[in-house]
Amino acid sequence: MSFSKSLEFGGHALVWSGDWTPEGARKAISGAARAGYDYIEIALLDPWKVDVVLTKELLQEFNLRAHASLGLSASTDVTSTNPAIVAKGDELLRKATDVLYAIGGTELCGVIYCALGKYPGPASKENRASSVAAMQRLADYAADKGINIDLEVVNRYETNIMNTGLEGLAFLDEVNRPNAYLHLDTYHMNIEEDGMETSVLAAKDRLGYVHIGESHRGYLGTGNVNFDAFFKALKKINYQGPITFESFSSEVVDPNLSNTLCVWRNLWHDSDDLATKALQFMKERY
Repeated sequence: MSFSKSLEFGGHALVWSGDWTPEGARKAISGAARAGYDYIEIALLDPWKVDVVLTKELLQEFNLRAHASLGLSASTDVTSTNPAIVAKGDELLRKATDVLYAIGGTELCGVIYCALGKYPGPASKENRASSVAAMQRLADYAADKGINIDLEVVNRYETNIMNTGLEGLAFLDEVNRPNAYLHLDTYHMNIEEDGMETSVLAAKDRLGYVHIGESHRGYLGTGNVNFDAFFKALKKINYQGPITFESFSSEVVDPNLSNTLCVWRNLWHDSDDLATKALQFMKERY
C-alpha cells in the first residue's frame, strides 16, 4: 500500500552543515527550524554513523520532522551484475530505511536505484533489471515500516538509468509498487527536460517528492530555472507532498557528497539568509 503524503516545505541539511556530528546535527536542525521549514532532509550516506537517539531528541526540541535521501556508490550499486555489490546496496538501503523509521520519517528519496556518478556507457538490460528488482525489494521492506520510496530523476552525468520524468515513470511501471513514487528536481530538469511542465503533468499523483534547486545551485531566482512554469504545473496536478529546498556551496562541505556533486564554487555564505529567502520564494509560488 502507499502511505499518505502532505504538502510541506523542507530544507536539505547541507544548507547548514556538512556532517551529522552532534554539533552538525544541531546546527542543521536548528537552522531549518529558525528559517520556518516543516522538515529537514538528512543525507544518509552512512546511516550507521547516525546517532538516532540524538537526532530524535533534536527534532523534538525544535519541533521539526525529517525525511532522508542518499545516493549509492560504485561499491553499493544495485545496477551491478555482481551479486555481492548488489547485496551491499540492499544492506545500505535497508539500514537507511531503518534509521529513517527510527527518527519518524516517511520519505526515503534520492538516487537510491544506482550509483550517483557518471557511468562509462548506457545501462544494459541486465543493469536495469537488477535496479528494478532492488527497488521492488526496497519498496516491500519500506512498506512494512510505513515508508514511501521516491526515485530521483537526475541528469546524464549522475545516472544512466533515467534522466527525464517520463523515463522515470516508465521505470516506476516496472517497479510496480504502490509506495514507489517519482522524485523530480528542478536543477536536473533544467538540464534534461523539454520545459518544466511535461513531466510534472504526466506524473500526476505518482509524483511523490520535489527538490527545488537553481541552475547553479545557489539563491533561487538568480539562475536559469523557470520556476513559475514548474510551480504552475504543480498546481495543475494539485501536488500534495514534500518540497525540499536544495542548495550547495563550498561554504558547507560534506567530503563525499560535495565532491560527487562537483560543488567547487562558493555561491553563498549565509545559510540562514539563503534558507529564509528560499522558503519565501517557494511559498510565493505555491
